[in-house]
Amino acid sequence: MNCNLTVIFFTLQEHPHEVNTGTMERVLEATRMENSTSPCFLMERKIRVKINRKEVILAKLQKSCSCTPKKLKNFVVDFFPVLQWLPKYQCREYIWGDIMSGLVIGIILVPQAIAYSLLAGLKPIYSLYTSFFANIIYFLMGTSRHVSVGIFSLISLMVGQVVDRELLLAGFDLNDDAPPALGNGSLQNDSQSYTTSFNLTIAGVNAECGKECYAIGIATALTFVAGVYQVLMGIFRLGFISMYLSESVLDGFATGASLTILTAQVKYLIGIKIPRSQGHGMLVITWINIFRNIYQANLCDVITSAICIVVLVTAKELGDRYKHKLKFPLPTELVVIVVATVVSHYGKLNELYASSVSGAIPTGFIPPKAPHFNLMLRVAVDALPLAIVSFVFTVSLSEMCAKKYAYTIRANQEMFAVGFCNIIPSFFHSFATSAALAKTLVKTSTGCQTQVSGVISAMVVLLVLLFLAPLFYSLQKCVLACIIIVSLRGALRKFQDVPARFHVNKVDTLVWVVTMSASALISTEIGLLAGIVFSMLCIIVRTQRPRTALLAQIQDTSLYEDDSEYENLSPVPKVKIFRFEAPLYYANRNYFLKSLYRLTNLDPNVEAARRKKYEKKEKQHLKKGDHKTANGVGTVEMTLRLFPKQTDFQALVVDCSSISFLDTTGVNTLKEILKDYKDLNISVLLACCNPSVIDSLKKGGYFGKDLGSMQEMLFYSIHNAVQFAKDQKLPRDCSV
Repeated sequence: MNCNLTVIFFTLQEHPHEVNTGTMERVLEATRMENSTSPCFLMERKIRVKINRKEVILAKLQKSCSCTPKKLKNFVVDFFPVLQWLPKYQCREYIWGDIMSGLVIGIILVPQAIAYSLLAGLKPIYSLYTSFFANIIYFLMGTSRHVSVGIFSLISLMVGQVVDRELLLAGFDLNDDAPPALGNGSLQNDSQSYTTSFNLTIAGVNAECGKECYAIGIATALTFVAGVYQVLMGIFRLGFISMYLSESVLDGFATGASLTILTAQVKYLIGIKIPRSQGHGMLVITWINIFRNIYQANLCDVITSAICIVVLVTAKELGDRYKHKLKFPLPTELVVIVVATVVSHYGKLNELYASSVSGAIPTGFIPPKAPHFNLMLRVAVDALPLAIVSFVFTVSLSEMCAKKYAYTIRANQEMFAVGFCNIIPSFFHSFATSAALAKTLVKTSTGCQTQVSGVISAMVVLLVLLFLAPLFYSLQKCVLACIIIVSLRGALRKFQDVPARFHVNKVDTLVWVVTMSASALISTEIGLLAGIVFSMLCIIVRTQRPRTALLAQIQDTSLYEDDSEYENLSPVPKVKIFRFEAPLYYANRNYFLKSLYRLTNLDPNVEAARRKKYEKKEKQHLKKGDHKTANGVGTVEMTLRLFPKQTDFQALVVDCSSISFLDTTGVNTLKEILKDYKDLNISVLLACCNPSVIDSLKKGGYFGKDLGSMQEMLFYSIHNAVQFAKDQKLPRDCSV
């Protein structure tokens, strides 16, 4: 057992009340010196038992690798939380709230799933599959009672961008209504795959596969890899990654992606056919193409879009205004879809006005198929940001609901749940999922109690999958685009919050603007990365150039504050008190020194060089026997001139209360100023150091080898240091 002993010396003069109760409880010994009125208090650091890391790791491995029936049972119960809470389900109390919220979410899911298929560049049937399987799996593995997991606009957009890129690289035409561009295959109708197929060799895949087949193949491969990433992050407990996505980054990313989503839907709103833009700057390129082809706008789609947007926005605003009086949200999207489908079918809008419609949506389930390994290699990089965004949104919403309704979640288990919500459905022609804020808020407002509501929502989607899907054949795509655009109201309203955000914190506002701009103008992935990097750079810059101040005494107290911020403070004669509000490390060392020299109006290096220069000249004149110096003044006058005019203080107190840690450069910097000021007969005193800083100073040799001068260099409070500097009478024979 190694004994690590640190003693901190305190001097109490005139203000004994300054030491608080918590400090007094830790005082081990107090000795009053016989010939002094100043008591000397000693604090002894607790003994730390050295831990054998090798033994700890081996013990944990042995415990983890051992398999007993009890451990196996606990593992299964932990991995499937439903086994814990379902047996305790209070049916009479919970069932009606779960059924009501499940039905409402299911009704909302159906139109949104069909609409978000446009974002993903896939057929509506795959969106319905995604919504069904995600709810079932999260019911089994999720720990949040209120989160709605399923199809999400931002995730659908990220999937769609990868799908479009790969389709373009494979030679397909991205125009939704155009026939496939590959002309080397034998065209045939495959009733089981619901697509036009070709004999292709793409990414190592030798199969009959058309545009739709290849698109869903890319989406499932991307989803599978993203799920694997999430499970691996759960295994290695990498949930801390989400900490680097600040609220400003997430809000900026959501707003920028919303602008991209809005831009992608405009062509459906007005019924023009333009190529789907790919790569960086997609938003700008798309708007250029829209204005170039605006003359092709379909009047039927424009009128339909205008009516749907007015109805949807009006209903949403009324719902928000009277939400406290409504027992559940109005199913406006479903009503609009039903009415629009009926009007389109009986009005023959597709045949008479060439209005683009959803087309055939098959019923039932397509046989499962494993994602292709070669396609996984193509999308492995794209899956990483998708996995992180999906996990972060899910955990953030889960923690929000848990805090609101006073229960706990397991973030690591949430990562497993979301991971398997991606891995398993990828075998059933589904794409990536996440928790969605809007549906989660609806779920909580309609009486949801447990994850059972997710099963009810899945049953509603299953009903559509098995029986009702073909009824949406005549549904216009412009109606789906209206539903998507109106659903972006919350994210787009973030622009209204910019002035308030700027008033609260300018740096966070800048992070939001950079993330939003990069996400919209470059790409969503680059925007997310840019936001993370820029926010971290802001933190680094803020520690590189932190606030610094000279402190003065608050009158008739033992407290000290920034002299430039407060009125009626009293400067301490012959003592400068310097505060540095950041860790002291290699990146801000120079700023620390420059700020110290500027505020104290004394650079010890310059002053020492000046003194040496005059001393050298003085010696030269004395050797010549001339009692006059080079400047024609006497020796006495020279001595006075040599005394530094700038030095109006005899002690420098460094307030270390805001210095959370020191690296090697930081310790050397403090040693450097200690030496430099000592050469000018100015003492340097440290105050309010935390134990970590004290340990760094000890290990760096700041107090000398035997720590003998520690009691004259380190003080518990600024006032103790100031009192010591005033009389320079700290007892010399204090010892442990």
